Amino acid sequence: MALSHCAFVFPGQGSQKVGMLAAAHAAFPAVRATFAEASAALGTDVWSLVQGGPQEALNLTATTQPVLLTASVALWRAWCEAGGATPALLAGHSLGEFSALVCAGSLGFADALRLVRQRGEFMQTAVPVGQGGMAAIIGLDDDSINRICAEVSAAGEGEVAAVNFNSPGQVVIAGHAAAVERASAELKAGGAKRALPLPVSAPFHTALMRPAGERLQEALASVTMHAPAIPVVHNVHAQPESDPERIRALLVEQIYSPVQWTRCMAYIAAQGVTQVVECGPGKVLSGLNKRIDSALQSHSLEEPAGMADALAALA
Repeated sequence: MALSHCAFVFPGQGSQKVGMLAAAHAAFPAVRATFAEASAALGTDVWSLVQGGPQEALNLTATTQPVLLTASVALWRAWCEAGGATPALLAGHSLGEFSALVCAGSLGFADALRLVRQRGEFMQTAVPVGQGGMAAIIGLDDDSINRICAEVSAAGEGEVAAVNFNSPGQVVIAGHAAAVERASAELKAGGAKRALPLPVSAPFHTALMRPAGERLQEALASVTMHAPAIPVVHNVHAQPESDPERIRALLVEQIYSPVQWTRCMAYIAAQGVTQVVECGPGKVLSGLNKRIDSALQSHSLEEPAGMADALAALA
């Protein structure tokens, strides 16, 4: 039976690091089996990569995406294996939406591994390295960020837009490198506390990613999708969908559309959810969710102790 007050969320790119799952997680048969399945599908020892790196390999987009997917799905399966309750809702940040769809039974794990590796390659090649950029804008309202980005884009130095609405006061912008640099300066002058360039190799979730979306659409056409057994709240419009064809279209649209994470979590909270479990490496989403709605209580499965605590809290 699903717990009506519980949701699971799955992290996206940026949460990867060497040792991002504790070695003790190997004690869970489901974790070992999931990593073995991923290693067979990808042709590389994924557990050794997660445990030993190198970090440079983990940071390659085409590697990062399947590795994070594997880690999140492994923790979900370990949760289920341990008798953990079924959440009422799932959501994932960017790449994490694929993890959520696998765990909801909408997308097969092997298919998802292939898709996210291709997705990473498509995103990497859509804009040549060095031509795009991203920056985190701290301490400025969404309307001001949208307005200033539109003004900079209109000035002719390239396109820049808000692409990740992560929490109130934390928004990521992306686009052509010169436009991102100009917008960062304008946003600081307009009242932003900080404008932090992000160490990424492409301007994710911008219109510049449309070529990647077209290629992903072709890849998705050969994949079987099912209606999710657990509703998944989608990044593009912060709503769940049950039609597999609509979900397929949203996965394409997500590549070149903003991640509406603030709206996703507001929707989840509005359904009566009070407990949120971050199912994957790191605690990035737990930090964001606290800023979105302070009433949400977060749990992390990153460490085995966190798994035990969450199992006890949500028994």
